[in-house]
Amino acid sequence: MTFTAISSNLGYPRIGEKREWKRALESFWKEEITKEQLIKETDKIRLKNLKKQQELGIDLIPVGDFSFYDHVLDTSAMFGVIPERFSYNGGKVDLETYFAIARGTKDAVASEITKWFNTNYHYIVPELEHAQPILTENRPLAFYKEAKEELGIDGKPVILGPITYLSLAKGYKEEEFDELLDVFVPLYLQILEELESAGATWVQIDEPIFGTKLDDAVIQKAKKVYTQFCEAAPKLKLILQTYFEHVINYESIIEFPVAAIGLDFVHGDSLQLIKQFGFPKDKVLAAGIINGRNVWQENIADKLSIIEEIKSITTIQDIILQPSSSLLHVPVTKKLEVDLNPDIKAGLSFADEKLEDITTLTKGCNDGEHSIATKIKTNQEQLARFNSSALRTNDQVRKELQSLDTSDAKRPLPFNQRIKKQQHELKLPLLPTTTIGSLPQTPVVRKTRTKWRKGEISNEKYEQFIKDNIDKWITIQEELELDVLVHGEFERTDMVEYFGEKLNGFEVTAFGWVQSYGSRCVKPPLIFGDVSFNKAMTVKESVYAQSLTEKPVKGMLTGPVTILNWSFVHDDAPRFTIQNQIALALRKELEALEENGIQIIQVDEPALREGLPLDERKWEDYLEAAVYAFGLATSAVKDSTQIHTHMCYSEFHDIYETIDALDADVISIETSRSHGEMVTTFEENTYEKEIGLGVYDIHSPRIPAKSEIIQNINRALQTIPPKQFWINPDCGLKTRNEEETIGALKIMVEAAADIRKEHLSYQKN
Repeated sequence: MTFTAISSNLGYPRIGEKREWKRALESFWKEEITKEQLIKETDKIRLKNLKKQQELGIDLIPVGDFSFYDHVLDTSAMFGVIPERFSYNGGKVDLETYFAIARGTKDAVASEITKWFNTNYHYIVPELEHAQPILTENRPLAFYKEAKEELGIDGKPVILGPITYLSLAKGYKEEEFDELLDVFVPLYLQILEELESAGATWVQIDEPIFGTKLDDAVIQKAKKVYTQFCEAAPKLKLILQTYFEHVINYESIIEFPVAAIGLDFVHGDSLQLIKQFGFPKDKVLAAGIINGRNVWQENIADKLSIIEEIKSITTIQDIILQPSSSLLHVPVTKKLEVDLNPDIKAGLSFADEKLEDITTLTKGCNDGEHSIATKIKTNQEQLARFNSSALRTNDQVRKELQSLDTSDAKRPLPFNQRIKKQQHELKLPLLPTTTIGSLPQTPVVRKTRTKWRKGEISNEKYEQFIKDNIDKWITIQEELELDVLVHGEFERTDMVEYFGEKLNGFEVTAFGWVQSYGSRCVKPPLIFGDVSFNKAMTVKESVYAQSLTEKPVKGMLTGPVTILNWSFVHDDAPRFTIQNQIALALRKELEALEENGIQIIQVDEPALREGLPLDERKWEDYLEAAVYAFGLATSAVKDSTQIHTHMCYSEFHDIYETIDALDADVISIETSRSHGEMVTTFEENTYEKEIGLGVYDIHSPRIPAKSEIIQNINRALQTIPPKQFWINPDCGLKTRNEEETIGALKIMVEAAADIRKEHLSYQKN
C-alpha cells in the first residue's frame, strides 16, 4: 500500500492580519457599531481566514476555531453553562450575556480568567456549580455548513473535548467528575450525530489535558466516552488531538477507538514513545511536525527526516502533517514586516508561512523529496543567512555569566532583617495602598506614541507629553491618597515589548500580534541571539515621577522569566542561558534605579507559573532556574531597597515554595476573580513576607462596590496578618479608562482606610 500524507491545520489566528477583529470587538463594546455590524465584520474576517488556508493548499481546514472572545467560553455557551448571577433563560446565549460573563456587568462580577496550559493565552473558567447543561446550539455544525456553502470547503470541525473541558472547570467536587461527564456525553453525541448527518468527514476533538498526568480511572472513563462517540457517529473520522507536550498516558491513549490521534512532535518525547511502544496500524497518525508556538523557520530537510523515521518505525499507511498546536499562538504573516532587519526576517515563520511548510512537507512525502527541491534550497539559504548573522553572538555577556556563582543570586540579609531597614526608610502605614504599575493608556497616549514613532512629532515634544501624563497622574494618585505611587508607564507599549526595544539581542515586529485575552493582543519581541544591557531603560521616567512627590514611587521592571516566556525565543541556545542573560541586564537596570534614589523596585513575574512544563518531572529544573534568574536580577541592591514582584492568575499552590524562594520583600498576586481559592493557599502555608492579594478585577470595566473590596480584604486578613498585607488592584490599569480607574481606586483607598482605622482602634483597645 502507498504511504499517503494529508496536510492539516489545528486552528488559525482569529485576530486578522492587522487586528481587524480586535477593532470590531472594541467598537461594539463602545457602542460605536451595532451587533449586526460586529457579526458582519467578524464573518468577513473568518471567511478570509478560511479562504487563505484553502489557497495555501491545506487539506483539512479547521472550522469552529473562531471565537468572539475565547473558545472555552464558546464551549460553555454552547452547553448553557451560564453562572446564575447572569440573566439566562435558556436557548442560544446572546452576545450580551456572552460578553457579560467575560467582562462583568455593573451588578455581576466576570468569571475567572486564567492561563491556557503553559501559554500566555487566557481562557474563561467554566463554572459548573448549579449548572444544568443543555445543547443551546450546535456551533461546530453551523461553522461547518458556513464553510461548505460559502467557500466549498469540507471543513474539519474543532471541538474542545469533554475531559479537558471538565478538567479546566470549577464548581464541583472531584468525586463528581464521572457524574458530570455522563451529563455532557449525550450533548457531545448529539453534536457528532448532526455533523455526520450533514456530511462531515473529519472531526478534531481537542484534549490537551492528556499532556498532563491523569489518574488511570479518568483515562479508562475517557476511553469509554470515546467509544460512545465512535459508535454514535461511525462514519465520522474522529481525531483525538493532543498538544503542548507528549501524551503522559501514551500506552492507554493509543488504544482509544478513534480514527486518528494527534501528537506533538515538537514539545515532549512523542517520537521516543512511538519507538518504545509503537503506534496502532489501524489509526492515522496526526503528526504535529511544525512548531505552532514559536516564530522561527524550521529546517524542512530535517522535518522530512523525522517523518521518514516515523515511517520506518511504524506500520501506518497514512499520516496527517500539521502544526504542533493551533496557530492561535503566533502572528498571521511575516509579509507585513517590511522594515524588519532582513537577516532576522529570513529566519521567521508566522502562521501563513508555517502552513506553507506543511503543504511543502506533504508534497515531499507524496511525490518525493525531488518535488520540493527548490523549496528546500530556499529554506536552507534563509536559515544560513539568519544563522550567520553577526548580530546573534555577544562574547562579552557570555563571559560575564561564566564569572557568576550562586552567591550572586542571593540577597545578603534575610527578609526579617531587611524589612526593619525598609520600614525605617519608607515609613509606610498599616495596610499600605498601591497599584500594580501601569495606568490608563488612553487613545491620546497611543496616538501620540504612534505619531512620535512615525517622526510626526519631535523627541522633545514626545518626552514633554510623557512628563505631562506622569505629572497629571502623580497628582491624581496623591489626591486619592495612595501610599506608594507609580509613574504610569505611558512610554511603554507593552511590559515585555518595551524592554525588547531597549535590550541587545531583541528585535520587535510591526504586526507580530497574538491574542492574550479577549481583545487584548500583545506583540512578543523576538530574541534572536545573546541578550545584553545597552543603557538605562526606565530611570528617566521613574526619577522624574519621584521628583514630583514626597511619597515613594516604584521603579517598574518586567522580570527575566516573564520576558523570556512572553518573547519568541530562538531555540538554538538553552532557554535558561538566555533567561540568565536577561537577568544580568536587569540587574544593571536595578542598580541604576537605586543609584538615582528609587527605594522601591517592582520586578514583575506574571508568567512564572504559566511557563511550568506540563510534564511535572520537568518542574524542578524550571523552578530552580526561575528562582536563580530572579535572584540574579534583584540581589545586588541595598538591604533597605524594597523589592516587589507581581504574578497573574495561576494555581499558586503548585509553586508556593518557589514564591517564597524568590525572596521578594512584597509580592502582589492577581486573585480578585478567585479570591477565596487563593487565600486558601496561604491558610495552608505560613508566609512571612509581605503580600497583596488583588482586591478588585481590572479586566472588567465595572467599578466595584466598597463592600466587595472590604469583603475581599477581610477574607485575606483572616489568614494574613495586617502588618504583612498590602491593598492593591489585581493587575495593571492600562486597559481601563480614566473614569473607571479613578472611581475604582477611590473606593479601594476608602475601603483600606476603613479597615485600617478598625485595626488601629482594635490595637489601642
